[in-house]
Amino acid sequence: MQIDQIRQDTRGCHDKIFLNSAGASLMPKSVIQKQMEYLQLEQEFGGYHVASQQNTALNEFYIEAAKLINCKPQNIAFATNATDAYAKALSSIPFKPGDSIVTTDDDYISNQIAFLSLQQRLSLRIHRVKKLANNEIDLNDFLQLVKNHQPKLVAVTHIPSNSGLIQNVEEIGEICKQNGILYLVDACQSVGQLLVDTQKIACDFLTATGRKFLRGPRGTGFLYVSDRVLSQGLAPLLLDMSGARWTAPNAYELSDDAKRFEIWERSCASVIGLTEAIRYANSVGMANIEAYNINLSSQLREMLQRNSNLEVLDKGLKLASIVTFHHHNVPLQALQEVLSKNNIYYSVSFKGGALIDFSEKNVDWAIRFSPHYFNTLEEMEAVTDLLSADNFSSL
Repeated sequence: MQIDQIRQDTRGCHDKIFLNSAGASLMPKSVIQKQMEYLQLEQEFGGYHVASQQNTALNEFYIEAAKLINCKPQNIAFATNATDAYAKALSSIPFKPGDSIVTTDDDYISNQIAFLSLQQRLSLRIHRVKKLANNEIDLNDFLQLVKNHQPKLVAVTHIPSNSGLIQNVEEIGEICKQNGILYLVDACQSVGQLLVDTQKIACDFLTATGRKFLRGPRGTGFLYVSDRVLSQGLAPLLLDMSGARWTAPNAYELSDDAKRFEIWERSCASVIGLTEAIRYANSVGMANIEAYNINLSSQLREMLQRNSNLEVLDKGLKLASIVTFHHHNVPLQALQEVLSKNNIYYSVSFKGGALIDFSEKNVDWAIRFSPHYFNTLEEMEAVTDLLSADNFSSL
């Protein structure tokens, strides 16, 4: 980890303490440079001509993404965001009335709403796995749900948006594999900060975004689709000419690869930017990034826990680079004023986005810090000092 070089490559990390990579991270300079160069070509020659000339560069996206999550390029589809990828995956599953989905209490809000929408439209049944006292998934309960309901789909968020919890996606994947159950993993918060290996997870679908820990542009993401799904002929409900070939007035043929989940029209400059972001992460090395992030976030969590006025809310055997906390005595607005005044970039998670988890924790909000590998221990110490009682004594 060449931290000095990484910070030089990150223009936005010098005049602030940026702790919102779980929202939209800071892009390396090379990402913007690649995008701008592509847009300048489009300005001069038009989008169609440039896309044709830059076909090799555009296809490098699939190669770099496959390297990132350990799969083949033909298993990768570009998406405009993780929710777009997630919706396409869900729409490809041939649900019937009465089918079951097994998920967790910690699945992302948009996923939970999608499940409820399917429940209303198709009379699906939603079952949520119980948690152990340490906040880990109760695998015995999961096995019982599988036995009792034979779900059509198991869907798990790798890392929730509102917590540092790393869910046990690999053991769940092994159970799904043994029982022939389709398995969908939301890796929106894990891709880019942890090693994510689709072969170890044994998932059928995996969704990711560009803007978060991957440090790419907004409006980008991707979908992993397993060979099993492709061989079964699953495809999104609504196709276009990217995903299929029109072979007769009343017939079409699906694309052989995951591109059947793509829409033909897209921002090619954004694809180039995402490719560069993935290439950058691959060059630093995801094992290096994961080790650095776990160490940094662990130290931040430990420092915050020394403040008796703060309650660190993250629970689990394995915790990621999302650190959430609540203040016992200071209202949210006052906390926000102090953080903003001192140029700290962060996010707030509210109960409406984590209804089950925050109800159990008995909080309505939490400050969310999400440090990344361009941050330093000195920044973590500065933020912790800022949250000391002295700064709120007059409130």
